[in-house]
Amino acid sequence: MGTKWSAAPWGVGLALVGVMASAAAPAVAHGQASHQLAKRIVLTNPDTGRSVPASTGDDIEVRLTHYSERGLNYSWDIPQSSDPAVLRRTSGGSTPAGDATVTFRGEKVGTVTLSAARRCRPDPGRICPLATSPWRVTVTVN
Repeated sequence: MGTKWSAAPWGVGLALVGVMASAAAPAVAHGQASHQLAKRIVLTNPDTGRSVPASTGDDIEVRLTHYSERGLNYSWDIPQSSDPAVLRRTSGGSTPAGDATVTFRGEKVGTVTLSAARRCRPDPGRICPLATSPWRVTVTVN
């Protein structure tokens, strides 16, 4: 007597996979756009002068790193938003070495400037130049 195979278990299995796949997909009504997921935008030292688009709910992380050369140590102020109602600071601070890391969240539509200044701290016997170097990025939140 030979072995009989039935296709019934395969059909049931495929039907369950179809149900599970459709349950995992978000439901979107006809003519209604799905919501965009918030993203994280990371900005660093070389990004100065850029213009960056963002959306409400996005996180904008600014990571400015210090550096040293010829006995001069360059450190960063903590970056600031020109309009905290548009880009609100959610966390951040600086390290003793002079790094600064801040995260902002897009709260409402608008255009702001994120800014910080790089300052010099000399080693003993060294003299810093009098100039400070600004860091600025324009963020447009839609």
